Amino acid sequence: MPGSRFRRPRFAGLRPASFGADPSGDRLERIRRSPNYADGQFRNTVPTRTMLPGAARGMLKASLRGTDRALRTPSGPVPVHRPTTQDWGRPPASGLRLTWMGHSSVLAEIDGSRILFDPVWGERCSPFTFAGPRRLHPVPLPLAEIGPVDAVVISHDHYDHLDMPTIKALAATGTVFAVPLGVGAHLEHWGVAAGDIVELDWHDSTKAAGVTLTATPARHFCGRGLRGGQQTLWASWVAAGPEHRVFHSGDTGYFHGFADIGAEYGTFDATMIQIGAYSDFWPEIHMTPEQGVRTHVDLSRGTPAGSLLPIHWGTFNLAPHPWDEPVELTTAAAEAAGVRVATPKPGEPFEPSGTLPTDPWWRAAAEPGARRPGSRAVVAGAAPAPRESLDLAGER
Repeated sequence: MPGSRFRRPRFAGLRPASFGADPSGDRLERIRRSPNYADGQFRNTVPTRTMLPGAARGMLKASLRGTDRALRTPSGPVPVHRPTTQDWGRPPASGLRLTWMGHSSVLAEIDGSRILFDPVWGERCSPFTFAGPRRLHPVPLPLAEIGPVDAVVISHDHYDHLDMPTIKALAATGTVFAVPLGVGAHLEHWGVAAGDIVELDWHDSTKAAGVTLTATPARHFCGRGLRGGQQTLWASWVAAGPEHRVFHSGDTGYFHGFADIGAEYGTFDATMIQIGAYSDFWPEIHMTPEQGVRTHVDLSRGTPAGSLLPIHWGTFNLAPHPWDEPVELTTAAAEAAGVRVATPKPGEPFEPSGTLPTDPWWRAAAEPGARRPGSRAVVAGAAPAPRESLDLAGER
C-alpha cells in the first residue's frame, strides 16, 4: 500500500507459510492508530530488553555444558491424562473447569462456554518440521477429539503459542479467534475466514458465547520471520463469564501492570501464569516462578485469593533451567504466600474451587538431583534500561 514501510521481499515466494504474513492495508492502518504503537513498532508500557548485553556468550557456554543439558529434559516418560467422557461428559459442578494440555494451552470451561487458550498441538514449536524444540510429552488427545470450542484465544505470535497446523485445523470449525492486533494477518494467511477473527488492542473486549474476552497488557515482544519490526501486539487475557472469571498471562516479564489489571478486572477464580523459560539472559520478558506467584497475588488485589495454574513449563525445552525446576519453585513460593496452586498432569481436568490436583507427578520423570535453584534467574524487578539499550520491544 502507498506509504507502507514494508515492501514485498524479492523472494517472498520462498518464504515458508509458517512464517505467517505481515499486516497490511486497513489492518496496518489500525495498528498505526494504536496508542501502544509508536515509531513504527508496538511498545511495552515499561522499558524492556529481550536480551541483556553480553547474553549471547553466556548462552553459548550454557549450551555447551553437558551436565546442564541433561537436566533440561525429563529422564523418563512424562505422564499425561487422556480426558474421558467422565471428565468432560457433564458440565463442571462449580461452573468453571480448566484442562491444561501442556505448555500454555488450556481449555477453560466457564459458565457453559468453552474457551481454548494458545492451542499448540504441533510436534515442534518451530517454523520447520525437521528442526526446533520438540515436544517432551505427547498431546493428551488429538485436537479433533477436544470437541467444539466457542473461542480460540491467542496471546502472541511466537511459535510456542501460535502453531500453524493447529490453527489450520481449528479454522475448519468456524470458531471465533480472539487475537491481539496484527495477529489476524497470520490467521488469514493460513485460511481462517476474516469474519471469524477479532483483533483487539489492550483493554479492548469482545464477547463469545456469553464470555467477555479482554486483551490486557503483557511485557513481551513478537515475531515469526527473519525480519524485525514489532508489528503484531502481545497480550495477556481476561475471560469473564456471568459467574466466573479467569486470567491467562501469555508470555510476560513481571511488571506493575498486573496490579492494575487486578484492580480493573479482578479478582479471578483462577489464574494461568507463565512460570517457565526464564533466564538471567532475558529477565525482562519471562517471569521466574517467584514472580509468577507474585503476579497471582497482584491480580488478586494483594491477596492469595483464587487458584493458580502454572503454565509454560514441562512441554518444550526453551531455557537453561532444569526441566522440573519451574514447578518445584512455584509450589514452594505458593506455599510461602498462602496461594492455592494446581499441578495437574497434562490433560487432567480440575475445578479451581474444588480439591486441586497437587501430586508431584513430575518427580518420577525428572533427572535425579535436577531440582536445584542454581540456574534460576531471581529478578524481583529489572532496572530501567537507558533508551539507547532498548530493543524493538522497548519503552513507549
